[in-house]
Amino acid sequence: MNGKRKLNLLKNTLLVSVILLAFIPRGNAQDLQPVQAAFNKYTQSTLQEKIFVHTDKSTYLAGEIVWFKIYCVDGAFNKPLTLSKVVYVDILDNAQVSVMQAKIAMADGMGSGSLVIPPSVANGNYKLRAYTNWMKNFGPEGFFEKKITIVNSLRSPDLAAKPKTPDYDVQFFPEGGYLVSGLAANVAFKAVAKNGMGVTFRGAVVNDNNDTVARFKPLKFGMARFAFTPAANSTYRAVINIGSDKPIVTTLPVVENNGYTMQVTDAGNGSLNVKVNNNTGDQPLYLFAHTRGVAKLVQSAVSSNGAAQFTVSKDKLDEGVSSLTIFDGGKQPVCERLYFKRPKQALFINAGADAGQYATRKKVSVTVAAKNAANKMINAGLSMSVYRVDSLQTVDQDDIASYFWLGAELKGSIESPGYYLKNTTAEIDEATDNLLLTQGWRRFRWDNILQANPAAFKYLPEFNGHLVIGKVTDSVKNIAKDVIAFLAVPGKRVQVYAAKSDAEGKLYFNTKEFYGPSEIVVQTNTERDTSHKIEVISPFSEQYSKTTLPAFGLTPGMQTSLQQQSLGMQVQNIYAGNKLKHYFEPVVDSTGFFGIPYKTYKLDDFTRFVTMEEVVREYVREAGVSRSRGRFHITLIDEKAILTGDPLVMLDGVPVFNIDKVMAIDPLKVQRLQVLRSRYFWGPAAFEGIMNYTTYKGDLGGAEMDPHAVVIDYEGMQVQREFYSPIYETDEQTKSRIPDFRNLLFWAPEINTGPISANKVTFYTSDQAGRYFGIVQGMAANGDAASQSFTFEVK
Repeated sequence: MNGKRKLNLLKNTLLVSVILLAFIPRGNAQDLQPVQAAFNKYTQSTLQEKIFVHTDKSTYLAGEIVWFKIYCVDGAFNKPLTLSKVVYVDILDNAQVSVMQAKIAMADGMGSGSLVIPPSVANGNYKLRAYTNWMKNFGPEGFFEKKITIVNSLRSPDLAAKPKTPDYDVQFFPEGGYLVSGLAANVAFKAVAKNGMGVTFRGAVVNDNNDTVARFKPLKFGMARFAFTPAANSTYRAVINIGSDKPIVTTLPVVENNGYTMQVTDAGNGSLNVKVNNNTGDQPLYLFAHTRGVAKLVQSAVSSNGAAQFTVSKDKLDEGVSSLTIFDGGKQPVCERLYFKRPKQALFINAGADAGQYATRKKVSVTVAAKNAANKMINAGLSMSVYRVDSLQTVDQDDIASYFWLGAELKGSIESPGYYLKNTTAEIDEATDNLLLTQGWRRFRWDNILQANPAAFKYLPEFNGHLVIGKVTDSVKNIAKDVIAFLAVPGKRVQVYAAKSDAEGKLYFNTKEFYGPSEIVVQTNTERDTSHKIEVISPFSEQYSKTTLPAFGLTPGMQTSLQQQSLGMQVQNIYAGNKLKHYFEPVVDSTGFFGIPYKTYKLDDFTRFVTMEEVVREYVREAGVSRSRGRFHITLIDEKAILTGDPLVMLDGVPVFNIDKVMAIDPLKVQRLQVLRSRYFWGPAAFEGIMNYTTYKGDLGGAEMDPHAVVIDYEGMQVQREFYSPIYETDEQTKSRIPDFRNLLFWAPEINTGPISANKVTFYTSDQAGRYFGIVQGMAANGDAASQSFTFEVK
C-alpha cells in the first residue's frame, strides 16, 4: 500500500471515529451546576438546628421529676447555635397525646428544665421530644426524640390487649433505594423485637419456585446485609427463623423492571468506590456528595455496558454522615445512600468519684475536667447525673457525641448509640454501615430543593424570646388582616406587646423574658373595634413522627426494684416535698417597655382622694381631664403642646381603653402612677403618651376586664426548679431520723469547666444501698462533644 492510500485510509478512519464519538454520551461535572446551585440556594436559606436532651435517667415513677439539659447546635457544623431562645419539650404517649409540656429558655445554645410526672399518668413507654419553633418548618422527623418509661405504682398495670403487631419487625432496604431486575444489589435488613432491640436469627431468600437465592444472619443489633441479583418478573420472600418460634415470612421490596442500583465499597486507600449499575441505556451519570447540607463534590461518569464507576476521596468529605446521590442524564436523582466518616475525638471529659465504695449518708466528691486533643484543659458546659441502677432502671445509653454525629442524621432510635463511636474496629465499621443502610434518612428532600420557587417557612425563629401567636377573625369568622391587637401579662412588671395581623390573620407577639404561669389578656382597642375575635394558638407542634414506641411490660424480676423505688418516691415527696418546690428567680429587666417615665407619682406621698378623677386633676400636672358626650377623656401635655387623643392607660400592665373604667379605679388600691408625656410608638401602634397605674398587689385592684378581651391561663418560659440534695456534714445531720430513700443522688445541669483547674462537685449518698452510675455529658464552645461515665457502690 503506497503512502497516499495509507494517508487517505487514515483520514477516513479518523472521520469515522469523530462521527462515532459524537454519538457517545459524555458526562461533565459542570452539567450538574444547576442542581448544585439549587442545593446551595436552598441550604443557605434553610439553616438547620439539632437538639440533644440529656435526661437524668430513663425510667421514672409517677410523682417523680424528669430533669433535663438541652444542647442546641448548628445542623451543618455541630457548633452551639444561639438562633432560637426557646425550646419546646413535650412527653407523648402512644396515641401522640401530650401528658407534660414545657417551654425552656435557651442561652448560648444551652438550657435546662424539669417536668413533674402527674399521679394520673398511665403505665407505659413515652416519647420525650424537643424542638424549636424554627425546626417545625422541616417536619417532626428532625425533632429530638427519646423513649422514657413511666411506671405508676399506684395503678395496676393495664390488662395486656391482644397484640396488634407481630412479635418481630423485619424490614429490608436495597442499597441505593431499589431492586432492579438483572442488576446486582446489596440488601440490608433489620429485625427487632417488640422492645425495639435487635434480635439474632437465621434467614433465607426464596424465589417464586421456593429456590433459595441467598442466606443471611445479623452481624450486630439485628442488622447486616446480603447480596443477590433479582430476576425479571419475579417476587422474593424472606423466611426467618428466630429461636423456636414459628418462621416469619415477609416479602422483599418489589423488583423494578428498569432503574439503577448503587454499591459503595471502601477501596482501602483513603477512597470509596461507587459503582452504579443500570439497564436504561448508556448515558452520563453524576455523583453529588454533601455532608450535613454542605456541598462537597460533584463528579461525572459515562455509563458503559450498564455500569459506571466513581472514585471518591474521603478527604473530600467532612466528618459525620454524608449523602451520596446519583443523578441521571436528565439531572434527576435516581439513587442515594449515606456514608459515615468517623470523627476524630477532640473533647475528652475526665470524671470520677474519689472512692469506689461508700457507706450511706457519706460525701462523694467528683472531679470534672474537660480537655482537648492536646490534653489541655478547656472551657466546656456540662451536665451530670448520678442514679442507682437495678432491674428497673438500667444504664441510659444516650450519648451526646454519637447523637450529633450520627443519630440526628438518621431516623428512629439507635440501640446502644455509643457503640459506634467509642472504638474503631472492622466489625464496628461494618455495623455502622449497616445502620446507615437501614435507618438512613435524608434531612434534605430533593423535591423541595429542585423546585423553582424559594422555600416558604410557616414558623418563625424565636430570636429574642417566646412568640405568643394569635389568630384574628371577624364577626363571620373570616380572616381579618391589618388588625392591631395587644397582649398583656397582668402584674407589677409591665409586659405589654402589640402586633398587627398578617394576610393569614396571624398575630405574633414577640415577648421578652416572659417566665412562669400567668394569665394573659389579649384584646383590640375596644373603643374602636369590638367585632373581631382573637384565638391564642398553642406553640407546641401538632406534627408527629412515625417512630413507634416499643411495647411496655413489667417482669417479675422488677418487683423488688419497683417496690423500693415506689417507697423512695413516696418518702421523698412526703418529707422533702416543700424542698422540691424551690425555684431560681429568673433575672429579668423590670423596666417597662417605655423605659424611664417622665414622672412617677407615689400616691402615698399625697393626700388620699376617693376618686381617680380627683387624683388626676389634683396631682398629675401633665394630664387634663375632660368630659365629652358623657365620656371621660384624658389628654397629656408635653413641654410644647397638648397631645391629641387619649393616652395608653394601663392598670397593672393591662391596657384599659375606656377612660370611664379608668376613672372607676379605686385610688386607695393604687400604689403609684407613671406618666410618659410624649408620643410613643410601640410596634405597629402609636400612643398619645402613656399612663401606667400599679396596684399594691398587682391584681388589677378588682377592676373588671373588658368583656371583649380574651383572658386565658398561659405559661411562659419555665422557671428553673432547684434540685434538692440533702447535706450530711454534721453528726446531727447524719443521725437524723428523716428517711432518705433517693435513687437519684445528684443532678447538675450547669457544670462549667475552665482552662486552669478542674471542677469539683460534691453530694451525699442516701439510705439506699446499691450500684450507682454517674454520667457527665456536654460540649465545648467550638461544638466538640463528649461524655464520660463512672460507677461506685453504696453499702
